[in-house]
Amino acid sequence: MEVHLTSDQKAFARRAVASGRLHSEEEAVQEALALWEERERRRVEFLATLDRSRASLARGEGREITQESMRDLAAEVRERGRARLIAQLANAH
Repeated sequence: MEVHLTSDQKAFARRAVASGRLHSEEEAVQEALALWEERERRRVEFLATLDRSRASLARGEGREITQESMRDLAAEVRERGRARLIAQLANAH
């Protein structure tokens, strides 16, 4: 495969090699492709999560986000935390 880089991209890769960050310009291209691949994996994962979320909402699951619902959620989380702490303390004795 032949890759054509812009002059700025070539200079960027050469600086990375000159600084010792990378061993070769080819390694710069390989690293760029690895980062792109990782970004694409994350994008696919995000889209799958988004699809699951939309399906969940379509089934009527989830919560409407309002200031009141956030206060209720915070109170719920605090109560669960207290209950867990009480259980842990009871088990410690």
